[in-house]
Parts: sequence; C-alpha cells; structure tokens
Amino acid sequence: MSLKILDTCVNCDVCEPACPNKAISMGEDYYVIDPALCTECVGHHDEPQCMVVCPVECIILDPGHAETREQLELKYRQLMAKETTA
Repeated sequence: MSLKILDTCVNCDVCEPACPNKAISMGEDYYVIDPALCTECVGHHDEPQCMVVCPVECIILDPGHAETREQLELKYRQLMAKETTA
C-alpha cells in the first residue's frame, strides 16, 4: 500500500529528497505522498526510505490505498517505463 504522512510532520525536509519516485511534495501544511507514485521503495530499496529518514516517525502505511507487493512491483515497472520514454 502507499504510505501516508501524518499531521505530526514537522516539515524537516528530509523525506522529499529520499524518495526515489518523487512521490513526496509539500502540501498545504506539511509534506504529502502521492499514492499514484509511491511504491514503498519497491524496486529501489528494501525498506521505504522516507520512513528510514523521518525523525518524528510520522509516516505510516495508508489503509486507504492498499496494494500487494506484486501491485507495487508492477507500479514500479510502469513508472520506470514512463521515465525512460520521457
């Protein structure tokens, strides 16, 4: 499933550059994750890098965007295909 940043985010700016899919951006009040781009770092890393670097542990699995590992791998492949044709 996609990840979600809680409103306890302190806008420390470390998660955005850690995301290999550019799924993290500044929202109205704090950072947000685009579920269409988030693969939980599947295809890039063994664990979600935003969760690794977050100092306040405000990034969680988003129950509103449930995906299997296979779905995340497919999304990763589709994102990489778009990147190579862009």
